[in-house]
Amino acid sequence: MRFLLPACLLLGIVGYLCPSDAFPFILTQLSTRKSSCKSIPSSMTLCHAVGYSEMRLPNLLGHDTMKEALQQAGSWVPLLTKQCHADTKKFLCSLFAPVCLSELEEAVYPCRSLCEVVRDGCTPVMAAFGFPWPEMFNCSHFPPGNELCVPPAGMEEKTQLMKEEVPCDACQSLGDNEKEFLQDVCFRDFALKIIIRSVSSMDGDIMVIPEVKSRTLYKTKGWTEEELKKTVLWLTDGDACICQDIQEPGATVLVMGHRADNRLVISWVRKWQKSDKEMKRFSRTVRKLQC
Repeated sequence: MRFLLPACLLLGIVGYLCPSDAFPFILTQLSTRKSSCKSIPSSMTLCHAVGYSEMRLPNLLGHDTMKEALQQAGSWVPLLTKQCHADTKKFLCSLFAPVCLSELEEAVYPCRSLCEVVRDGCTPVMAAFGFPWPEMFNCSHFPPGNELCVPPAGMEEKTQLMKEEVPCDACQSLGDNEKEFLQDVCFRDFALKIIIRSVSSMDGDIMVIPEVKSRTLYKTKGWTEEELKKTVLWLTDGDACICQDIQEPGATVLVMGHRADNRLVISWVRKWQKSDKEMKRFSRTVRKLQC
């Protein structure tokens, strides 16, 4: 999609509305630190496969460090599992991990219309759990749409995404699987190794049942070892995407994720294809980590 304004660029699937006149929308500065482009870390589960690879830091919510941005973004991952609106990820990531383009000095904010459709879809869900729509997401703070901003997905974009066999966010490898695991394990609620017993679909989600005796627990948060031995794992919206690593019963996988609605929700999974000796070495390394 090519735009016509100064600083209008050829961009990816996220999409942008370009102004009819070059008049940038500027909010009150949230940080005095000069912004810079940083790679979106694989541990930022909220923004996996968001459509761009570099984010602006400080972000649009005033988080100065990557550690702070990761911690705050992690609190919103459970909202994605509620499926309150198709653009929830796009809206949240436009604030927690705003796209960073070298051609633009100013930050690109979400359009007011994007904020409004996500707010209208998610406010009832949040209210049911006792959480109001936060003031930091006040839609009146965002540009009305005649400035450069991130718009809601159009029907054409949504239809195209539905037609494609896109990989699940949790299953997209960014490089060295062992390194990813070791870097991210401290940011997850649980981490373990399993042998897959069965995989089935339920209400659009994928249910993964491990072999009981195959489980190696590396990290648990809020779950006892006994509970982990009895429970199953869930890949939210797994029917709508492809995850080759969990399609084969009997396969050994490393898996990490978070707890949501009394479920263990998978946010990272990779097939283990190395030897028992290498697995033992890897297990010793994980257990020595100090989170």
